[in-house]
Amino acid sequence: MKKTFAGFLLGLVIALSLTLLAGENPFHIAGILFNSAFGSRYDLGLTLFYTTPLIFCGLSVALAFHSGLFNIGGEGQLTMATITAAAIGVFLPNVPFPVAPILALAGALTMGAFWGFIAGWLRAVRGSHEVIVTIMLNFIAAGLASWFTLRVIPNPNSQNPETALVGAGYLLKDYDLVAKFFPDTPVSAALVIAIFVAISVWVLLWKTTFGYELRTVGANPEAANRAGISEKKIRIWAMGLAGALAGFVALGEVMGSAGQFKVGFSADYGFIGIAVALLAQNNPIGVIFAAFLMGALHKGASDLDLETTTITRDFSKIIQSLIILGVASHGLWVWKARNKGKKHQS
Repeated sequence: MKKTFAGFLLGLVIALSLTLLAGENPFHIAGILFNSAFGSRYDLGLTLFYTTPLIFCGLSVALAFHSGLFNIGGEGQLTMATITAAAIGVFLPNVPFPVAPILALAGALTMGAFWGFIAGWLRAVRGSHEVIVTIMLNFIAAGLASWFTLRVIPNPNSQNPETALVGAGYLLKDYDLVAKFFPDTPVSAALVIAIFVAISVWVLLWKTTFGYELRTVGANPEAANRAGISEKKIRIWAMGLAGALAGFVALGEVMGSAGQFKVGFSADYGFIGIAVALLAQNNPIGVIFAAFLMGALHKGASDLDLETTTITRDFSKIIQSLIILGVASHGLWVWKARNKGKKHQS
């Protein structure tokens, strides 16, 4: 953990130092990032809003990693799940609370799991590489969601590419204490559920037989097969669960804030989730903190366009990349320590 934190600081310092090349003061940039992310209750609310989907997507990637799979399809899975939740809310507008959000969430999780299942089944049965398959599924999901939004359930009162609003019974706002604590921000009770889900995934991975089998398949598929654990079955289930975890994004987007599906609503949550999982070293509890960090960077960078002349909000991606490289350098330190030990032994 100390080396992970040191790697994080190393990446952050290098990233901020790069602003010198653009003629900016690194301390000034750091101040902008901090104030924009935590300067007020409103800023903190937005930071937590970005944190919520990143927790779900980070968990999705981490769970697949533990089974030896690289789920790069979180973006497609969350897209299909969110359009499904919105479609249920539009087609069945009169369902009362609390049945309505439960129904929409169930539909979203089922669709997310199905989208992940496709990649898992193709990998397990046909040997198709999950990275290629999930990339293709991301494109298919984007196309299907756009078509469904614009052709089937468009918003008749808007020129924006978005669906009609879901029924009132689907919205959590009237019962949402988190939203009431952060007025005028889109953060919702989905944040609390995200933390609960992260803890549940930790229990699943380290305190259940299924979690043990899943980690065994990820660590050594051949040994798992010899022990009677079905590699194919576990990997199909893992990708299905990973898709369902990404599908939780619909909870905050449709039932928590927007009340509809908007084309392009995701700020690359599925892809940033990969960075979150790597930063957390695939620990579900660590995912909560890594997602909060990435959420703060995303929100903090939003003010760079306004307060600097040479640095834009895209700088947050450079910071994220260098932080991941810094954390990944942990492996280099382990390698050096092993070499040092071998030299002493010889």
